[in-house]
Amino acid sequence: MENRAPSVDQIPDYIEIGFAKIEADLRFLMSCLGEVLTGLGHAEMAQSLPWSDHELDENKVPARVGQAYSIAFQLLNMVEEAAAAEMRYLRETSEGLTAERGLWGEWLGKAKAAGLPDAEVAALAARVRVEPVLTAHPTEAKRLAVLEQHRALYSLIAHRERHVRTPSQEDALRREVKASLERLWRTGEILVTKPKVADERRNMMHYLREVFPAALPVLDDRFRRAWELSGFDPSYVEDPAYYPRVRFGTWVGGDRDGHPFVTAEVTAETLEKLRLNALIVLHRELTTLAEKMTLSDWMQPLPPQLQKSYDRLIGVLGDRAPQMVAAHADEPWRQFVLMLIACLPMEMAPDQTAVVHEVPGTFQSPEELRAELTLLHRSLDEVGAVRLAESDVLPVSRALDVFGFHLATLDIRQNSAFHDRALSQLMQAAGLDGEDFENWTEVERLRFLERELQSPRPFLHAGAEIGPEADAVLSCYRVIARHIERYGHDAIGSFIVSMTRRLSDLLVVYVLAREAGLTVRFNDGLACHIQVVPLFETLDDLTRSPGILRGFLEHPVTRSSLRVQGGKDTPPIQQVMLGYSDSNKDSGILASQWALHRVQAELAAVGQESGVELRFFHGRGGTVSRGAGPTNRFLEALPHGSLSGDIRLTEQGETIAQKFGNLETAIYNLELLVAGVTTTTAIHQLQEETPHRLEEIVDDLAAASAQAYRGLLQAEGFMEFFREATPIDALEMSRIGSRPSRRTGQNSLSDLRAIPWVFSWNQARFYVPGWFGIGSALRDLERQRPEDFRALREGIRAWPFLHYVLTNVEASIASSDLELMEKYARLVENSEVRHRVFGLMMSEWESTREGLERLRGKAMSERRPRMLRTLKLRSDALHLLHLQQIGLLQKWRALRKSGDEPGAEKMLPDLLLSINAIASGLRTTG
Repeated sequence: MENRAPSVDQIPDYIEIGFAKIEADLRFLMSCLGEVLTGLGHAEMAQSLPWSDHELDENKVPARVGQAYSIAFQLLNMVEEAAAAEMRYLRETSEGLTAERGLWGEWLGKAKAAGLPDAEVAALAARVRVEPVLTAHPTEAKRLAVLEQHRALYSLIAHRERHVRTPSQEDALRREVKASLERLWRTGEILVTKPKVADERRNMMHYLREVFPAALPVLDDRFRRAWELSGFDPSYVEDPAYYPRVRFGTWVGGDRDGHPFVTAEVTAETLEKLRLNALIVLHRELTTLAEKMTLSDWMQPLPPQLQKSYDRLIGVLGDRAPQMVAAHADEPWRQFVLMLIACLPMEMAPDQTAVVHEVPGTFQSPEELRAELTLLHRSLDEVGAVRLAESDVLPVSRALDVFGFHLATLDIRQNSAFHDRALSQLMQAAGLDGEDFENWTEVERLRFLERELQSPRPFLHAGAEIGPEADAVLSCYRVIARHIERYGHDAIGSFIVSMTRRLSDLLVVYVLAREAGLTVRFNDGLACHIQVVPLFETLDDLTRSPGILRGFLEHPVTRSSLRVQGGKDTPPIQQVMLGYSDSNKDSGILASQWALHRVQAELAAVGQESGVELRFFHGRGGTVSRGAGPTNRFLEALPHGSLSGDIRLTEQGETIAQKFGNLETAIYNLELLVAGVTTTTAIHQLQEETPHRLEEIVDDLAAASAQAYRGLLQAEGFMEFFREATPIDALEMSRIGSRPSRRTGQNSLSDLRAIPWVFSWNQARFYVPGWFGIGSALRDLERQRPEDFRALREGIRAWPFLHYVLTNVEASIASSDLELMEKYARLVENSEVRHRVFGLMMSEWESTREGLERLRGKAMSERRPRMLRTLKLRSDALHLLHLQQIGLLQKWRALRKSGDEPGAEKMLPDLLLSINAIASGLRTTG
């Protein structure tokens, strides 16, 4: 494929083509679903389906319409994904690799046009390290069995586009689709019981074992092709050392912040399953390789080095070796790979289930297998089979590099207050006065911790039981210590301290790690095997974070630990995690995003001053108010100098299925991320940093928006309004995640997690966290400083940060619905509270909409027709569901108020089904 630019009149109208495809696929699927429902005796339900030939009637809504609509919306989501993939394919086919914004073709094409030397671009790409981290935050409202059916249906939709050509093929596909839809209907959409951590782990493991290993070779191939087609020297991409590195992480089974069910046993089990599934991936890769290694020894004898290893493996395998040799006589290359498979520390049972099976002779580490694969690659080169070495062996080596024997790193996260209680219990058990440790001043805390960190001895013997928090922390840390002793560090991520508010919050973890045997003592002091990572979340904590990080990086234990963790030849790297949710909940979207932007630049400067490279870990959620947004736009908006090519990002809840639920979409999103990180890193390194002329204006805007937002939160009756105008009470009874919705169980806004906070506002179509405060700030700026408002209007598109944030705010305004907001507000029984709080919201909503239009110079309908068309496609069906949900909430709350708990419990599945259906329609929860 060439990089070619067609003339304007030759470029197809991809938007129209895409929407035509969506409408055609949707009609096909709705007709299939209607036939299924009719056949099951639900003709009335079939008549009420959206996007069919029937008119929707709000007064004739069947009882279980939520389930039908949830399925219908999921089908719409699938056809939209399939259409997007097809449009990318058409655009790349007709216009070349550079046509799709944000991917390798565009970035490498620009780098070549700018005259960047091949070696410099290759070195830059080689420095890139990207790590998506899959979390189990409770924003995935669908059952695991339902997700599996969705994957099957997407495959059928994609198959229809590419392979169905005859009437008989269409009939066969229709039968398959209808069978899958009936299976989906009979499965049921909602979670009747809360999922266990094991359920969330099984879902996460699907992506790590099935999706990402399949995406990796395609990702590599697209990088190579874009490199060569852009005119760069192909020799640089012959060596995978020049490829950007992709790694994967997870929190499932390690994130215990407010999660009592993530025990030490769960963490140990998770590490075992990660190891087993990594071996399954390698077993599959090597089995495919063995099928390809059919080279006969009479055409090319084994080179001496490979022969030596071949003979050694025969000796190691003993009685098992003759069977492998006899089964493939005259094919020693295949025999060699089969022996590598036999040396994996796992065993496949007759029923094809796998178990870890570590016996003498099996590989103890991925380095041992890597050495054998390197030898195999080199031997193929020696006999002239260079193409086979590259096409067959290299993908296996790459899979080993990425997934190792551990599949993904497991982070351990806990709240700083929990650590304080754990240390307090330790101190008391050791006879020290630590009962009130968490209330000590920072000076007192640091004095005590410094004294302890100079001592090598633990407080107590390993078997002592101390207290619930101390036992929980230390039992988890001991699991980590045992795993490292047995297998090494590959599977272990970081100890993340959520709600880091002071330096002592981080040093406490060193003392706890010492107690569990996770530290080592050198002549110059203590060092910790595992990196301790601050997580700065609230606005106040973000403001204090540069000072906290400076103290932490200058601490002797941190300096020693970074040396131990990084090795001799690598610069020290400290990870810093930024939370996007709580700062937004505290202060609104603009103040939150601006604080994060400002503080990243300050933290990067602290790292530079300390001689430490920072790896920022962005804790982004699935909604705009929790840090979500287009990946390439997010990366472009990062402050200059904050990205050195090394980054971690969370993928949370329903966004995992949306981004990685099928192979095509997974490849696209991974390429968008890796190419985007490379591009942004290049900009940060090759361009001079200059202060932006609008920074002072945005300072004032952020402060004004935060003041307006907090004014809403502090308004009399606000919490009463929130709890009655949104389905938060139903959400708190839902079963969408294994973790409680509150950190400690207190009924306060501060204790409520950001996820249900956002989820409930979205369900009621307010989207408050995504826009409130912006309108007041813009209105005051325009009235009081019109010249600054004009400067803002003229400079918005040239500043990626501001363009990104306000574009996301605009999306939140577009997704909200005034008519529905008003209907939900009527659920608030106190009319005075209702009028006062809703009046504030209505006024701010209108100010925000008008302010954005004046700032942009055009109405949203003129500038973003595609987004509005997408929203319009869903609006009528969603409207009906919202009206149904409001009615259900009224009846359910009335039953609870009257004391009829059995009646309320009986209604709950229908209410949860409506929540699930609306979440499917909005494509977002929290």
